[in-house]
Amino acid sequence: MDMNEIKEIFFQECEEQLAELESGLLKMNDGDRDPETVNAVFRAVHSIKGGAGAFGLDDLVAFAHVFETTLDCVRSNKLEPTQDVLKVMLKSADVLADLTNAARDGGSVDESRSRGLVKELEALANGELPSPSAAAEAPAPKAAAKAAPAAPAPTPKPTDDSGFQPIPFSFDDFGGDEAGSDLPAYEVTFKPRYELYSKGNDATLLLRDLSRLGEMTIYCNMDELPGLEELDPEGAYFFWNVTIKTDKGEDAIRTVFEFAEWDCDLTVKPVEAASAGAAGNEELPMVPVPFDLSILDETDATEQVSATRSEDAAAAVAAAETASNVTQMAAAAARVEKKESAAAAAAAANAAAQNNAAGAGQTIRVDLDRVDRLINLVGELVINQAMLSQSVIENDTTGTSSINMGLEELQQLTREIQDSVMAIRAQPVKPVFQRMSRIVREIADMTGKSIRLITEGENTEVDKTVIDKLAEPLTHMIRNAVDHGIETPEKRAAAGKNTEGTVRLTAKHRSGRILIELADDGAGINREKVRQKAIDNDLIPADANLSDEEIDNLIFLPGFSTADKISDISGRGVGMDVVKRSIQALGGRINITSKPGHGSVFTMSLPLTLAVLDGMVVTVAGQTLVVPLTAIVETLQPEAAAIHSFGANHRLISIRNSFCPLVDVGRILNFRATQANPVEGVALLVESEGGGQRALMVDAIQGQRQVVIKSLEANYTHVPGIAAATILGDGRVALILDVDAVVGASRGQSLKAEMSLAAVG
Repeated sequence: MDMNEIKEIFFQECEEQLAELESGLLKMNDGDRDPETVNAVFRAVHSIKGGAGAFGLDDLVAFAHVFETTLDCVRSNKLEPTQDVLKVMLKSADVLADLTNAARDGGSVDESRSRGLVKELEALANGELPSPSAAAEAPAPKAAAKAAPAAPAPTPKPTDDSGFQPIPFSFDDFGGDEAGSDLPAYEVTFKPRYELYSKGNDATLLLRDLSRLGEMTIYCNMDELPGLEELDPEGAYFFWNVTIKTDKGEDAIRTVFEFAEWDCDLTVKPVEAASAGAAGNEELPMVPVPFDLSILDETDATEQVSATRSEDAAAAVAAAETASNVTQMAAAAARVEKKESAAAAAAAANAAAQNNAAGAGQTIRVDLDRVDRLINLVGELVINQAMLSQSVIENDTTGTSSINMGLEELQQLTREIQDSVMAIRAQPVKPVFQRMSRIVREIADMTGKSIRLITEGENTEVDKTVIDKLAEPLTHMIRNAVDHGIETPEKRAAAGKNTEGTVRLTAKHRSGRILIELADDGAGINREKVRQKAIDNDLIPADANLSDEEIDNLIFLPGFSTADKISDISGRGVGMDVVKRSIQALGGRINITSKPGHGSVFTMSLPLTLAVLDGMVVTVAGQTLVVPLTAIVETLQPEAAAIHSFGANHRLISIRNSFCPLVDVGRILNFRATQANPVEGVALLVESEGGGQRALMVDAIQGQRQVVIKSLEANYTHVPGIAAATILGDGRVALILDVDAVVGASRGQSLKAEMSLAAVG
């Protein structure tokens, strides 16, 4: 594996870490204060920084380092994660994603924006609130202080010109706690190289993370520290010997150093129970650290340090101060964690159990092209299996031969293989939904609106091909909802609404398809304005008699926009047109439900996969069609007494004391010029989105089969009423019926004559 492949893997992992980062920040924004959530956010930024340092991505490392420092303040209860603080952090997550994309694709990032956020993050780390709105939350630091009584008092002032600051602590914390005496112990030797510091890593943070795994004893070895004249400012001379008692295991210890392992010498060895007890009680070698003793007597601290310090020992004293700081910080972190409440400990234990369970399943990364090739091969296998079955059936009249039995087993095996391969491509819609959060934030800032995005059903799975093509239409719909749907805070307040608007994005499975709904609680569609705009743009005649549904659908026309002026967000009339074309290209459909003053709901119905479907093979006017099985409710044989005429050209069929419109598929598709006799055919009761139930008339049913979808539009052209094509077992091409288009045509939305499919030999 060359460096480019390793780098590509790093960027793939960055995408996962960025998704974890945004997910955690959104949870915190919703009020989640679970320490594990905060730790997950911190780890995501830390992992990105560590990997970026290994590849020399300096801009990414520098920004991630500042971001990480601020998150560490939140993690240590020094900074309260208020709404204003999290707003800055969400923007920082966006910039971090931009920097990652720029590093991968060779683009650039707005430096003024990144510099501004660096200043805001540094201000937060220094305890400065981001805006006056945070003044109302001033009591929050007191609450944090109560939650962490072990936090030190205000930092003492320097005791001499060198800037030395004593760190107060209590000797009472060193004894009496034998709770972890029975835990497994490990000896860890951590020796950084100079590359570790040059890439933005910090030994202090690594040791602090290590201390969170359990009870820890740490000793800083300074034997390799040279004299002042030989000292390299960028060198690494300290290393640490650590004895830690933890039940997390050796893998958890090594995970702490995951992104620093190439830039340090690390050894982890288990310690026998007897020696572990001895190690815990054994006194470490004394190291002369003058300022440690000064803590006992602050009055004489300056005099004692000045009296004992000489010019020859200046470097050693400075090194001792640094080593002691690292030691005390790590020990303090361990003591704080020991004093956490029982509820917090239980929550952390549950989170750890979930992480262990999630980590139990092993995964591998596979190039998507390989999966696509496998799916194509399985599709060909299905077609050949169907052809083989068809040939045997035509040549074997008994139907009981061993060949038939073998073919049935082959059919079941082929189906299982196909289902398993399709499951490989199935992915949750969560990554696409998370991208919408950033779009909402950016458009809300540009329009001066306050908007909250709520997502549901993020783990709903769909084929990756559908997911890849879902981002563009969703982006345009989100922009439309925020810019046109949600009112300004002033208008919402005047209407008696909450000044904060809500956009809800949901996904769910229904009848073998995925439904994605985008709802807002805005003003709804102004139908009078939409109608007038369409007339002004010569899209409809002035005397057109349109229903509410037809007026709502005018927004999908190319070039249509209700914006009064063109802006960076809208006004050119391309957004919703792109949405409709994108959804139709996926074999889906979109419906609008709007109530003036209460908001609008856009519903997209998409197939779960673009590769296969289960269908009913039928005959219509000598043509073979496939009707998707998910649309069929039941099949029935019409009787003459159940058929009723309605108007000049319409007929109804009576089904269990209710009437359902009867639709002649052959007549709708222009396969024949006159309507067929219903009694001589078969009725398929189907259900479509927005069209209710219809009984589709076909001549005969050949059987139920799983077919491989082949794009008709890519190989021929778009044909109204036809969704796609497939190859049958006998080698013939069959057309897959677009049930919703046929139902729409039966309701008066006739298919264009020049695009209809004529019957051919």
